[in-house]
Amino acid sequence: MAHSGELSERERQVLEAVIHSYVATAEPAGSRTLSRHFGLGISPATIRNTMSDLEEKGFLFHPHTSAGRIPTDKAYRMYVDSLMRVDPLSGEEQRRLQQEIVGGGSAIETILRRAAQSLGILTQELGIALGPRLERATLRQVDLVRVSSDRLLMVLSLTGGAVRTIFVEVPGIIADEALIGVTIVLNERLAGLTLDQVRTSLASRLRDVTTTPEAAELLNIFVQEGDQVFGRAAEPLDTVVLGQPSLLADKPEFASGERLRQLIELTETRQQLATLLSARVDGGGLSITIGNEHGDPRFEPFTVVTAEYHAGSLSGVIGVIGPTRMPYDKVIALVEHTSRLVSDLLC
Repeated sequence: MAHSGELSERERQVLEAVIHSYVATAEPAGSRTLSRHFGLGISPATIRNTMSDLEEKGFLFHPHTSAGRIPTDKAYRMYVDSLMRVDPLSGEEQRRLQQEIVGGGSAIETILRRAAQSLGILTQELGIALGPRLERATLRQVDLVRVSSDRLLMVLSLTGGAVRTIFVEVPGIIADEALIGVTIVLNERLAGLTLDQVRTSLASRLRDVTTTPEAAELLNIFVQEGDQVFGRAAEPLDTVVLGQPSLLADKPEFASGERLRQLIELTETRQQLATLLSARVDGGGLSITIGNEHGDPRFEPFTVVTAEYHAGSLSGVIGVIGPTRMPYDKVIALVEHTSRLVSDLLC
């Protein structure tokens, strides 16, 4: 991890200029370019010597094909932790983001999909989101729908607009009166509990119900299979939501066949992303990992910036993934505002 005390004030200024130049152009920064465009107040020769010192300290990399230098992962970490200034979004940017996300439906999945797409477009990175784990979701209502003579559909309406549907096998046709009676019992005994509470206490909560033999038989099915049924319902909404991968494919970093292949693999094998994002839930707000900080070679070409959103007791993350060369100040401002906006919509 880089610490600001490692660098002199001049080194900090030159490093910041190199990062800004490289982020804007995707071209290695040379001393003359920095002298002309960044008003450092020192000669190209002094800039060149300072860049050489920064390279020795591991902050810059010198491609063999260029006289300029590019930032390393260590440089970006220094920039994010010590050099960067994040300005709040303008009123117009906030209104645009809200217009993009609001109005497409109130379900968690719908809001996350629109938010990831909008965030990707505004940052020109790949928008990503992970739905919350649902074991802490509160059950609001249970509905039972007959699908066939031996199958019911249990519809669970949860906090935050989430809905889970579970098929339940039954031994034969259940009379409408029994179906209605069991639905009433399930709502009376289970509504207001978390799915985890339902799963662990279902048998005791349904043990003393007085009802018809047919309804009792159906209730017994729920008691016997409750752990499995409500365990499945409590599984996370962990289909990773992605924006438009084409926004990354057009970047210079992915011009080579190898890098483009890495990007395609990343978007096609979503479990990798789900694992990465799940580790950020309950992490406390903004999270930024850069290149080799991921500890996984598959993610080394990328930076992942996420922030937590909340829906009552539930939480997940939303953000972007892109090359390590990204406008961190703009991206961070957009990600943080989007997470707050999503939380407000899911209240």
